[in-house]
Amino acid sequence: MLFSGEFHPFRLPVPGLWLDVFQKIKSMGFNGVSFYTDWNLLEGNPGHIFTEGIWSLERFFEAASEAGIYLIARPGPYINAEVTAGGIPGWVLRINATIRCDDPEYLNATTKYMSTVANVIERAQITHGGPVVLVQPENEYATWPDVSEADFPTTMNREYMYHVEKQLLDAGITVPLIVNDNKALGYWAPGSGLGAMDIYGIDAYPLRYDCGNPTFWPTYRFPYNWQVLHEEQSPKTPFAIAEFQGGSGGGWYNCNLPLCFDRDLLRNREGVVEEKCAELVNEEAVRVVYKNNYGFGVKIFNIYMTYGGTNWGNLGYQGGYTSYDYGAAITENREIFREKYSEQKLEANFLKASPAYLTATPEPGINGSYGVPEPIAVTPLRGNSTQTNFYLIRHANFSSLSSTEYTLELPTSIGNITIPQLGGNLVLNRRDSKFHVTDYDLGGVNLIYTTAEILTRARGTGSARVLILHGGSGETHEFALHRRLGNPTVAEGSDVTITLKDEAYVVQWHVKPQRRVIRVSNVEIYLLWRNEAYAYWPMELEAAAPIGNYTSPSKDVAVIKGGYLIRSVQITHNEIRLVGDVNTTTEIEVVSTPTKNLNKIVFNGESLQTSRSKLGKLTATVAYKYPALKIPDLVNLEWKFINSLPEIDPSYDDSAWTSCTKQSTNNPRQLNTPTNMYSMDYGFHTGSLLYRGHFVANGLETSLSLNVSGGTGFGHSVWLNRTFLGSWTGAGSNTTTVQEFAFANLTLDQPYVLTVLIDDMGQDEEAPGTDAIKFPHGIFNYELSHHLKSDISWKMTGNLGGEQYADLVRGPRNEGAMYAERQGYHYPEPPDASWKSFNPIKDGLSEAGVGFFTTSFSLDIPLGWDVPMSFVFNQSSAGTTGLNYRCQLFVNGYQFGKYSKWFIYRFIGHRLICCSQ
Repeated sequence: MLFSGEFHPFRLPVPGLWLDVFQKIKSMGFNGVSFYTDWNLLEGNPGHIFTEGIWSLERFFEAASEAGIYLIARPGPYINAEVTAGGIPGWVLRINATIRCDDPEYLNATTKYMSTVANVIERAQITHGGPVVLVQPENEYATWPDVSEADFPTTMNREYMYHVEKQLLDAGITVPLIVNDNKALGYWAPGSGLGAMDIYGIDAYPLRYDCGNPTFWPTYRFPYNWQVLHEEQSPKTPFAIAEFQGGSGGGWYNCNLPLCFDRDLLRNREGVVEEKCAELVNEEAVRVVYKNNYGFGVKIFNIYMTYGGTNWGNLGYQGGYTSYDYGAAITENREIFREKYSEQKLEANFLKASPAYLTATPEPGINGSYGVPEPIAVTPLRGNSTQTNFYLIRHANFSSLSSTEYTLELPTSIGNITIPQLGGNLVLNRRDSKFHVTDYDLGGVNLIYTTAEILTRARGTGSARVLILHGGSGETHEFALHRRLGNPTVAEGSDVTITLKDEAYVVQWHVKPQRRVIRVSNVEIYLLWRNEAYAYWPMELEAAAPIGNYTSPSKDVAVIKGGYLIRSVQITHNEIRLVGDVNTTTEIEVVSTPTKNLNKIVFNGESLQTSRSKLGKLTATVAYKYPALKIPDLVNLEWKFINSLPEIDPSYDDSAWTSCTKQSTNNPRQLNTPTNMYSMDYGFHTGSLLYRGHFVANGLETSLSLNVSGGTGFGHSVWLNRTFLGSWTGAGSNTTTVQEFAFANLTLDQPYVLTVLIDDMGQDEEAPGTDAIKFPHGIFNYELSHHLKSDISWKMTGNLGGEQYADLVRGPRNEGAMYAERQGYHYPEPPDASWKSFNPIKDGLSEAGVGFFTTSFSLDIPLGWDVPMSFVFNQSSAGTTGLNYRCQLFVNGYQFGKYSKWFIYRFIGHRLICCSQ
């Protein structure tokens, strides 16, 4: 089974941390990672592909290999992924061709990127000893919106997919090609005649995107028949889910009256971001929705996202936040405290320890079958060449919050039995589901049944076996072993009932936080509360080449009780060496290894004092002492300030700016102005945009009307010479806005300058066969009263160099049009000796404008510590009136993100602030 988690290297621009994420995914029991490459970031300058530094796939592959993670490569060229334009570079958006079709101009535009990236991936294939085992051409390429399913696929669809596949094959890709069909219609499946795909996969997000209502699960989206569809659509390939919901993304919140004036409601809405997304797809969703997929017999399963990261440097699309935490199992700052991480660890390790699952035949779930009441559905997976059967139990209404008791009537190797045999009932509490198994192989020992779920089984020294079972608090559980093994005894704990019933010893207990341990013959069985099971880590031991750290059915496993995180385990002679993380003083217990006579534990290179538990297990304690950290107080640092909007001065020299003189556009949206004002047509695609319009007054002017586009959530501010005319502060639904600004009569025959500053939020991400992502940004239209449009001559600028961007290290989207950015002041050590001392946190700006503030400090983190940190933007100090402002945060030249605050109770004015650190 390939059990993978999605992780995009470009959303964690620190190659030295990629191994950390890989190890956390590996320790969760996964053996794979799926990743996108973003064409937009690699070829922002047409014909110039940069793949060094943070853009180096080779370093990503090296980290995956070190951790033992197989990779699914997804180079696009279109990726969606909540990145701007779905990964299509800005320069491609202006060509005279439909995106994602067989138009030669578009196909030619993809050539260098696909050739370059495909060649890098080719060298990393498993056939060359690398980690790449699957490659996905394109992404979610199903029906075009304007083509009915009955007419699909058109020749254009087929020819385009053929072309993308051929680009990969021509580069030498020989590992299987996989497709992800977002409508589960069987398109591109092997044998369909639509392409050279080797594996058909589907793509689903059943819990939808509504982080503001995380407790609501839409039952109409719940899949019931995927195993039937798979047998119809692609029976000769393993059932694959190439993308499945591992979280959700928040979008801009629309402030509608009277909510805008309800401070308590507004404050609550401010938290509707990543933690609410994590609550929507939480541990209960993992237990119910993921297990439902196992009930279909999924063999390739990819969770999107498992680590989300950050939409730093303007790489995100217009509808998303700077954070791409996604509510994923691993948080944006790489912590694993969310319970869903631990729940996924339980499930992945169960499947890894259960090879019979891979050959089992799934059958449709039936409500009220096998003796359960009607509110419960039972989905069997029948042993195929094995005795083992799996029974998935869940509420028929999968979103049910009820607690439902039940008994089960199951066939076993000792006959048909009703479980539990020793009285009482099993129970499903709230949103939960369980795998009950019968005739499960413990490595030569038959487990007749267990109602408690299996975390793992492991081979100890000699013929010893370890089995770890777990259940929810207060639940009743049973398991049974054949009487010929002997009489089970309680080696640890109490309140366990053991009864010989016919041919089997039946063991029943009620789950409590305290563990119990049962021994019988050469088998040791741990009975755990589910939350206690989270601290147990089944870790694969490294094997000889070529397997190494990669998962293999033949590998030995060590089981360690180790708290927060165990990253790796090595055994040499009498010594077990652990690498891991602790966040409190932690007891280490070596539960099981295939090696006897161990007497030494080394944790992160330090030898620990060991002892033996009553069970004879080797134990030790890792002492935790909070490190001495000097975290800077940002409020009281010395800050320097410089005005970052000198462009509103009429005398500002914009002679080097780009003149807006083009007379036409390839964009589907035709021009409403005498000359083209679309930023993309002048090579500016990212960050803020600045326009300056020059005209000579006739003395009759009284107003200016502007139609401005900047993507969902954008804002803009307008000046006439140094006079601030007003702002659009932003809205969750607007990608454009029309505003009129009034002013007093101007002086006859005097020159004036209009300055329009746009905080651009990126392009849309969706482009399934349309040119929607080409929707232009900039100025759509303008009217200066008593003037012809042609009376104004416009110039514009954006990031330094536009498509010929200067900063190859941080990439094509990191900067915008702000003066400080164009001067490079956001880099370390700006020339601030003569700048004014001014604290943005205490004082702020006294009038609408743009301020650039910089400070510096040192972080002295003790060696060996990983200390997650975050910048937190609090409410304005302006009191209950609130304040509209936008801020960009730079750290050592990297734009960590944006903060936009437009929820107000009383309009004060729009302030654009750019901070550097």
